[in-house]
Amino acid sequence: MRLSVCLLLVTLALCCYQANAVVCPALLSEMLGFLFVDEPVFKLQLAKFNASPEDVAAKLEVKKCTDQISLEKRGPVEVALLKIVEKCKK
Repeated sequence: MRLSVCLLLVTLALCCYQANAVVCPALLSEMLGFLFVDEPVFKLQLAKFNASPEDVAAKLEVKKCTDQISLEKRGPVEVALLKIVEKCKK
């Protein structure tokens, strides 16, 4: 699972490298919710994307892995995501 998180972060960095767009607030909320909110609340956040039940189940399965990471170690991931978002705004 660690490789997939790294690939996600690299993909976001590359996609936003020269972009002049604002990140969708719903996407930002979902990314941070993935790291910090409980599963029932996160499931409600995913509902606004109208994803298939299989996709939601897969996302929640990955979330179970990230929920095992201590909050202190999730903090740097949050900082990296917010830096990517700030870079996209420029």
